[in-house]
Amino acid sequence: MKQWALWLGPVVAVLLGYLLYWQGLPSAAAWTAGITALTALWWVLEPIPIPATSLIPLAMFPLVGVLTADEVGAAYGNPMILLLTGGFMLSSAMERSGTHRRIALGMVSILGGTNGRRLVLGFMLASAFLSMWISNAATTLMLLPIVVAVIEKVSDERLSLALLLGYAYAASVGGIGTPIGTPPNLIFMQNYESLVGEEISFLTWMSWTLPIVLIMIPLIWLWLTRRIESTTRIELPPVGEWRKEEIRTLAVFATTALLWITRSDPFGGWRELLNLPGANDASIALLAVVALFLIPNGKGEQLLDWETAVKIPWGVLLLFSSGIVIAQAFIQSGLSQEIGDQLASLSTLPVPLLIGFLCLTITFMTEVTSNTAIASLMMPILAATATATDIDPKLLMVPAALTASFAFMLPVATAPNAVVFSSGRVTVRQMAREGFVLNLMGVVVVTIYSSLVFG
Repeated sequence: MKQWALWLGPVVAVLLGYLLYWQGLPSAAAWTAGITALTALWWVLEPIPIPATSLIPLAMFPLVGVLTADEVGAAYGNPMILLLTGGFMLSSAMERSGTHRRIALGMVSILGGTNGRRLVLGFMLASAFLSMWISNAATTLMLLPIVVAVIEKVSDERLSLALLLGYAYAASVGGIGTPIGTPPNLIFMQNYESLVGEEISFLTWMSWTLPIVLIMIPLIWLWLTRRIESTTRIELPPVGEWRKEEIRTLAVFATTALLWITRSDPFGGWRELLNLPGANDASIALLAVVALFLIPNGKGEQLLDWETAVKIPWGVLLLFSSGIVIAQAFIQSGLSQEIGDQLASLSTLPVPLLIGFLCLTITFMTEVTSNTAIASLMMPILAATATATDIDPKLLMVPAALTASFAFMLPVATAPNAVVFSSGRVTVRQMAREGFVLNLMGVVVVTIYSSLVFG
């Protein structure tokens, strides 16, 4: 399969490029289409690792003259890339200190989640909350040992399955709650700002997405626990006394979150109050990381060391950079305008039908490849479609970004799915059976909400 994909990608790229050039498109647009097709096919079929495929646009666009080397290089220093880098390093510090474990078990205990269905809800809420601030992959990896320790005391297999799937699905849903929760959020924000020239603040994004989180978590919980009747009390692992490194890490993290939320809202935020017009979320994240390297952990070291920080997923950053470069190429080559003109007929569809079709397509596309890759490919196309059809870009782009995280059927769909599957306690059949219904629920919720809020 991989050998076949190695040849298919270049063949499709060449044929598509020649076809578009023959139909009268500028050579830059034809090159952009061909290179993007090659990248997309290799992202989906993975004949080589996804981060390696992400290097193709970065190398090829300057080579064929679609973008300059400076324009491609700027993608690496994009504020969204720096924000994601800082967010990953903050996650590493939380994992190193064990703060995530205390937060999760504390939330479960406060919610009284020590038996049956309430236990599942407690872990889901803890997972969703953590995933808003650290990557959903890190959330599920960090919580897996805790969940496994709990289910080893559970005799009801349905409860065990609900715990594993519930906390993983909640991590995916919680990730949409803040800009840094999952890369598709930031990919949307970057493309929207490039298209409209309007920055979306941290608080604005949360005001759009938190209602969906608050709707989806109970729906998922009700579905997964529909057959659970166990009321046996389950003892949670002990957390012990607060340690200095936990307190200090949590203080840095809470301060960072507060600065993110209040940077530009309300009433212009502290950026306007302090006359710091250049302040952005990336600046806050990177200064927080520097603080973690400076603050002692009470055991003769700092809250974060380089050995821990360097383990962040650099491949995701390459993938994100590649998406930014593809979006630039779409615009500058004129391909974006051409696609928008071709899709202009979509404006005749009723808005809910248009959004529903888009959400359904994105959700099931994401089942077979990275949601970051799908978002990187689709955002420029949706931006062009919105422009050509005189539709508010948010009406198409926000639902696409959200449903890119709502793939619950297969282990390859999202990092949380892969993590719980790797535990060996969930089968593909079980995940697909439960996840298919939840995929459809997510499409319905996002479609209705987006139609009401952005339509």
